[in-house]
Amino acid sequence: VQLQASGGGFVQPGGSLRLSCALSGFNLDYYAIAWFRQAPGKEREGVSCINRNDGDTAYSDSVKGRFTISRDNAKNSVFLQMNSLKPEDTAVYYCNAKRFPYEYWGQGTQVTVSS
Repeated sequence: VQLQASGGGFVQPGGSLRLSCALSGFNLDYYAIAWFRQAPGKEREGVSCINRNDGDTAYSDSVKGRFTISRDNAKNSVFLQMNSLKPEDTAVYYCNAKRFPYEYWGQGTQVTVSS
């Protein structure tokens, strides 16, 4: 069972990145997926989530209107499109898969927003 996050990098304020989370060893159809982030010296915080049934989504207030989460069950992958990036978005981003009582974490991908 593995979640592989990728797509992070360095970008200037106002730029965009698209994060990917590829799942292996289990079927995305049965899991709710969330993205979290952790900035240096801060606690991990939830960014966005998408449920496994109707694809309903939710976003933290800090990213609402700028980030979009999506899933491609055929590719067993989840994506986070991040637009209008700000320096305060700088963090390690993690994907999380949950289906009671199971929960799995990916290894994280670094996003740095700076001029």
